[in-house]
Amino acid sequence: MSMFSYKLTQLHKQLDDQIRVEMKRRMPDALRLLRLKRLRLNVKDRLRSRTLRLQAT
Repeated sequence: MSMFSYKLTQLHKQLDDQIRVEMKRRMPDALRLLRLKRLRLNVKDRLRSRTLRLQAT
């Protein structure tokens, strides 16, 4: 695994953890959750496209 992929994986895990913490709050902030989920999806997409590009070569 390259360093870039590793960092993206770590970022995805951090975002996942932040989402989980926000969901456990008594009154979760919907806008913060939306932003975190969008960021997590972007990271996931970047990881997937990178993986597909590496497999094609």
